[in-house]
Amino acid sequence: MNKEIIVDVGWGETRVAVLEEGVLVEIYVERSQVQRCVGNVYKGRVENVLPGMQAAFVNIGLERNAFLFVADARCPDARTAVLKNMNKLSIHELLKPGQDIIVQVTKEAIGSKGARVTTNITLPGRHLVLMPTVDYVGVSRRIVDEEERNRLRALAEEVKLEDMGLIVRTVAEGRGKEEFEQDVKYLLSVWHTVMQRFKLNKGPGLIFRDLDLVCRTIRDLLDKDVSRFVINNEKVYKKVLDFLDYLGPEYKQRVELYQNDYPILEAYGVEAELERALKRKVWLKNGGYLVIDQAEALTVIDVNTGKFVGNKDLADTVLKTNLEAAVEIARQLRLRDIGGIIIIDFIDMEAAEHQEMVIQTLQTALAKDKTKTNILGITQLGLVEMTRKRVRHGLKEVMLKDCPCCEGTGKIMSEESISLKIKRELKKLVKENLEAEAVLIQVNPTVASILIGPNGQDLDKLEHCINKKIFIKGCQEIDNEEAKFYFGTIKEVENMALPVRMGQKLEVYIEEPHATNYQDGIARKDGYVIDVEDGVNFVGENVMVEISKVYKTYAKARIAENRMDKKLHNTMI
Repeated sequence: MNKEIIVDVGWGETRVAVLEEGVLVEIYVERSQVQRCVGNVYKGRVENVLPGMQAAFVNIGLERNAFLFVADARCPDARTAVLKNMNKLSIHELLKPGQDIIVQVTKEAIGSKGARVTTNITLPGRHLVLMPTVDYVGVSRRIVDEEERNRLRALAEEVKLEDMGLIVRTVAEGRGKEEFEQDVKYLLSVWHTVMQRFKLNKGPGLIFRDLDLVCRTIRDLLDKDVSRFVINNEKVYKKVLDFLDYLGPEYKQRVELYQNDYPILEAYGVEAELERALKRKVWLKNGGYLVIDQAEALTVIDVNTGKFVGNKDLADTVLKTNLEAAVEIARQLRLRDIGGIIIIDFIDMEAAEHQEMVIQTLQTALAKDKTKTNILGITQLGLVEMTRKRVRHGLKEVMLKDCPCCEGTGKIMSEESISLKIKRELKKLVKENLEAEAVLIQVNPTVASILIGPNGQDLDKLEHCINKKIFIKGCQEIDNEEAKFYFGTIKEVENMALPVRMGQKLEVYIEEPHATNYQDGIARKDGYVIDVEDGVNFVGENVMVEISKVYKTYAKARIAENRMDKKLHNTMI
């Protein structure tokens, strides 16, 4: 497999793109102003112990307290009878409020939830992961050769320290005892530093920070499958080479410095792919498409044939679409870093063998994913249920924010619904302002037109209903769902509401012909309509006009400058 890692070091942001066969499959973003927590070790102080939830909340010096579940609050080593009995212990028997403990963040704070932490610390090296609180030896599940697994396990048993555990990483395949001993020596020194800082630090806070994004990428992703590691920053390039002197000198020849002025991620087609990854709809090569809807803990993916009509029969068309969709879904899960519960609605397949083919294709595609996934099967409704471990913020959370209007729903209220809501609010406010003669309502122009109605009919009815003069002012800068109310005398409100006065001369831009008076043109000032007599020939132009009449919802005007020659010329043509 041809695998490339592209590193874009920019102002305040570093992005790492992973390409497989030239296709973007993973993207990692780290920003200098955003604190990353996963992998960091903290001195924590237990704030609350909740037996009903079998969990505790721990102050680690961040904005929100971290969440510690009972299964993460004990050491899973079961060598002794004492530790075996810990499985029966309640959270309040393990932790007490005010107790200082060492914890490591395993999941970022997401939404309203604080970070999730564990007391089972893991310190990753190049070939091994040290578990200083667990007496256990494991081998990466990605190493499939049983003979090699046994060899690596035996090596790890030789170099591990008493009462500490090791996990052999995938990159250790083919390595020897010397590399393992070097890793253990380094990781043990890190652990001693952590323990020393835990004793010296007085309050909750960070005592060990994991490597930055570029160094983590080298440690976790740079392996024999990577053919090129390209960086666009000379300083970081030299840092990577120095880091590889210790971590893997044999990989130094694969590291390249990108020296072209053209943006590196655009050169590799990553920027365009990133934009597509933020969209709800994903097109497949055959003309079908996916629709991906993400909630906080649940993601639903719908598969559609779209433009693909096939060339054999319906069952074949559906199968081909589902097979291509299965591969693309696996890629999108990695690219968007989607976690939690995932429901996939493939196009209905009657043949059991077709269903099996799609599930197998999905499993094969997901085998490349380093994040743990679990396919639970097909439900009676024909939906595929699966889970993917959620560790950090996904691409959507990193790159996007909730719309202030729709608050993340993707929908906003219709203008008709907003106008009805404003009328209800007006009736309520009128009772609080009985002495006022008039009211000004400032709203978005689209809402203003609905409140006014054809020829002002709806506004007349509303005035009759509340028994007060109403002035409507359209303001482009006001959001659709926003409305501002001002009560006062008729003169006060009129001065606030009307942007023009009788006899005033001003320059306006004539936007469009009048809907019914075909010789007139329509201009606007602050959303207020100006009906320009004989203005139809000047649509798309700026002209000087003189206001001849002023009404609550619009004004009449005539062209002030001598433009009749042009008007006559256009009429003759």
